[in-house]
Amino acid sequence: MLDLRPVGYVIGLLVATLGATMLVPMAMDLIDGNGHWPIFLEAAAISLVIGGFSALACANGVEERLTLQQTFLITTGVWLALPIFGAIPFLLGATEARIVDAFFEAMSGLTTTGSTVFSGLDELPRGLLLWRSMLQWFGGIGIIVVAMVFLPELRVGGMQIFRTEAFDTAGKVLPRAAQIASQIGTIYVLLTGACLLGYMVVGLGPFDALNHALTTVATGGFSTYDASFGAFRGAPEYVATVFMILASLPFVRYVQLLAGSSRPLFKDSQVRVFLIVLALLVVTVVLFRIVLSAEGAETSLRETLFNITSIMTGTGYSSVDYQLWGAFPVLLFFFVGLIGGCAGSTCCSIKIFRFQLLFASIRSQIRKIHSPHGVFTPRYEGRPVTEDILYSVMSFFVLFIVSLGVLSVALGLTGLDFVTSVSGAATALANVGPGLGDEIGPAGNFASLNDTAKWLLSAAMLVGRLELMAVYAMLTVRFWRP
Repeated sequence: MLDLRPVGYVIGLLVATLGATMLVPMAMDLIDGNGHWPIFLEAAAISLVIGGFSALACANGVEERLTLQQTFLITTGVWLALPIFGAIPFLLGATEARIVDAFFEAMSGLTTTGSTVFSGLDELPRGLLLWRSMLQWFGGIGIIVVAMVFLPELRVGGMQIFRTEAFDTAGKVLPRAAQIASQIGTIYVLLTGACLLGYMVVGLGPFDALNHALTTVATGGFSTYDASFGAFRGAPEYVATVFMILASLPFVRYVQLLAGSSRPLFKDSQVRVFLIVLALLVVTVVLFRIVLSAEGAETSLRETLFNITSIMTGTGYSSVDYQLWGAFPVLLFFFVGLIGGCAGSTCCSIKIFRFQLLFASIRSQIRKIHSPHGVFTPRYEGRPVTEDILYSVMSFFVLFIVSLGVLSVALGLTGLDFVTSVSGAATALANVGPGLGDEIGPAGNFASLNDTAKWLLSAAMLVGRLELMAVYAMLTVRFWRP
């Protein structure tokens, strides 16, 4: 029989930890004297009590080694439980959000999607704004640990190619997760601090700089203003671009860099491909805008660099309504959001390494057609790629496309138009943030969507953030068999 005690212990411990962090925005509101602080005290008490008692009740079942079923359940269960408790301040606080809206916002925060149902951000209590940013920051470091520990262990979507490259978990998930989280956490905090200083140097106030540092390094995209990054034009866009790129690179390379080895970072093929693709996209759109508009070169470069980086990395900031640039850039933005950054980063979407493996497989098949008797093995960074990894990657692509199609149809059945349905499905599965169209585009938000659509998109954010198969595997009968 499946022992759920280790699952309950980990989830309970993390819920209690989340509750303790609610004291930070509580202190912010207490300092501001706006009377909103009791909301966070109440939410913290609820989370601490429920999470703490759950962990205590399950503590006697904790073991060093987890079964495959337990690992799957922990991976998905954490990302389902934390948004539930993270939504409490939105339910009880100044937003007075309905359950669907509060859960949507919390799920969008913790999965670092960045889609929002809230407007009037400029007038919200600072504690609530800080809480939104903190949710994304927690989700950013959380998904790095999941990507480096759990997903390779679960052989999800080709992630097993990174299983022995940096950290060999060998089934000892809990102890290794703590060790890896400690190393990565140091890098994460240092990057956040550097980003905070960068924003303050270019003119952002301490509060705005802190919030945007949290959501930039997490590639989340929540802002403290309805105008998103449009409130900070000029130099802040360059600072944000630099740190969005840094957060999109594999964090394990930073750990190796601090250990005195810079070679792995510069030799990593997915890092090189990511930077090359980003540069080509930016140059293409900048030339398009300069030729077809009267805008200056610096403005076109800055706006294009910022917004394409934001969408490709899944951050989801917008400094302008790029839908006004023309049909070609809009179409390009749709596909850019499906690329993503590097594995083991705070980025989301399909990710660069899967495209590398896909093209390596296609190239191998083409060579076999030309030379039927030859032996051609797809390679990744000079190493042969095994069939199970290729099968996993191909399955991921198929499952992503099928999920995108099914979700688009489901959203359309709720009454949404074609552009909103397709772009909404894509932005949720890829955890990008803004969609396309007047309703959920960069100049709008998700508040006006019907409740069914919001629940569907919330589920899609969870599925997309955990690489699809980590969630879908639990929907099969075979998973639950002893």
